[in-house]
Amino acid sequence: MKKWIWIGAGLVLVLVIGGGAFFWYQMQQPLYTPGMVRAGKNLRAPLAPPCQSGGQDYWTVEKDIQLYHFSDGNGRNVLVVHGGPGYPFNAPLPGFKLLDQTYRFNYYDQRGCGRSTRPIDRFSPQNYSANVKTLDQTLGLGAQIADIERIRQILGEDRLILIGHSFGGFLASLYAAEFPEHVAALVLVAPADVLVMPPPDGGLYEQVRLLLPQELQAEYSAYLKDYFNYGQIFSKSEADLAAMNAAFIPYYAAALAYQGLNIPAEDNPTAVGGWMVQGIYFSIGQKHDYRPALKGVTAPVLVIHGDRDLQSETASQAYASAFPNAQFQVIPNAGHFSFSDQPQAFARVVGEFLDQVK
Repeated sequence: MKKWIWIGAGLVLVLVIGGGAFFWYQMQQPLYTPGMVRAGKNLRAPLAPPCQSGGQDYWTVEKDIQLYHFSDGNGRNVLVVHGGPGYPFNAPLPGFKLLDQTYRFNYYDQRGCGRSTRPIDRFSPQNYSANVKTLDQTLGLGAQIADIERIRQILGEDRLILIGHSFGGFLASLYAAEFPEHVAALVLVAPADVLVMPPPDGGLYEQVRLLLPQELQAEYSAYLKDYFNYGQIFSKSEADLAAMNAAFIPYYAAALAYQGLNIPAEDNPTAVGGWMVQGIYFSIGQKHDYRPALKGVTAPVLVIHGDRDLQSETASQAYASAFPNAQFQVIPNAGHFSFSDQPQAFARVVGEFLDQVK
């Protein structure tokens, strides 16, 4: 009898370990793969937007999802995709203001952050896999890319110029991979080092750690441990997660201060996303390589890197290397926010590039 008990216990242990290993493997895999949005997979609603009923300051992209937006300038439409994820711009950007006689810059708060709809407050019941699926479908990478396509249709543009900053550069790149025929040009400003995961340079969180003063190191480590405690993620609320995401800003600001830079006022939001950020993290997983998907984008691409950015030049160059028709520009004495650090140099580079776009 003891023999069979031990055999049974061993089988249970194998199943537990095997189940845990499978769960860990699944957690590392991306939920989004290029082509899903175009095919209409894992979306809550069609790619065609509903009738617009949200007033002049809101785009209705799904019946229950409205995106706050504002515009600046006159001329050809340009869609500005903010970064973060979950950190919307709260005012026109200085480098773009110098081009607003030729272009109309359309800024918007992505779903789940800023003044746009936040469709999830809490999850109940605590079914982990079902919650991950709902979160990804509602606020993940596919949902954000689909919104860009809906905005294009709302603006009435067959081929759209997109400018993406940081994580917004990553989003704009994947939109172009999904809908290359609807992209006139891409401007990627310090595009986020997530094109390949895990990032070769260690990623943003490690880059910040390297520049923090010693007295903040233990506090920062404790913050990251709590932040990435995904075992307890679905016990939190939108407000809990928004506060945790916003708590990263002082550490990032301290790292910038070491470089003699700061976060520009127009990129220092008071309404950071909550579940939206985590939804995107689940979407991209911990292991992927999206570079092959960008090879089919024939539109001209400009990648901009500030020479004092915390992110390495190699990380930005990875985007320029992935697109077949890309050029790379370094702006001297600028950091991650080159449109604010050096607005005139930024406007000159972007203006010369866009002047060639048909």
